[in-house]
Amino acid sequence: MKYILLFFLLATGGTGCKIAYSFNGSSIDYTETKTISISDFPNQALSVYPTLSQSFTEKLKDIYIRQTKLQMLTANGDLDLEGEITGYTTAPMAIKEDAYSSMTKLTMTVRVRFTNRANPEKDFEQSFSAYREFDSNRMLQDVQDELNEELIKEITEQIYNTTVADW
Repeated sequence: MKYILLFFLLATGGTGCKIAYSFNGSSIDYTETKTISISDFPNQALSVYPTLSQSFTEKLKDIYIRQTKLQMLTANGDLDLEGEITGYTTAPMAIKEDAYSSMTKLTMTVRVRFTNRANPEKDFEQSFSAYREFDSNRMLQDVQDELNEELIKEITEQIYNTTVADW
C-alpha cells in the first residue's frame, strides 16, 4: 500500500515540470508565439525566372503551415519573415579536355530578415543558398522546373531549421 501511495505522490508531484518535444523538429513555445507572417520574396536576381518568386514564397509558407501550429497572418506576426531572391545564376563546371564544360551549376541565393517579437535576440538577417548541377548537353529550360523545386525545398528547409528548429 505504501508503494502505491509513493507512486501517486511522485506522479502528481512532478506535474509542475514541463518537457517539450516535437516530432517536427520545431522548438516553438506556443504560449509566447502563436502567429507568423511571411511577406512575398521578390526575385531581384539579375536572371529572372517568372514563377520563381511565387513558388518560393508559397513553399516557404507551406513548410511553416505543415510543421507548426502557428497561425499565418499577412503582417506583424509573432515571427516575421521577409526578404528577396538575390541570386539565380548558372556557371560552367567540370571542364573537359576540349575546353567545354560537361556540367552546369544552377545556384539560387535568398536573403532573409527574421524578426522574433517574443525573443528579439533571435532576430537575424542572413543569406541562404543551394545549387544543383546538370548535364551541359541539356538546356536549362528543360531541367529548370525540376531543379527549382529541389533548390526551393532545400533553402526553405534551411530557413525553417534556422528560425524555429534551433539546430
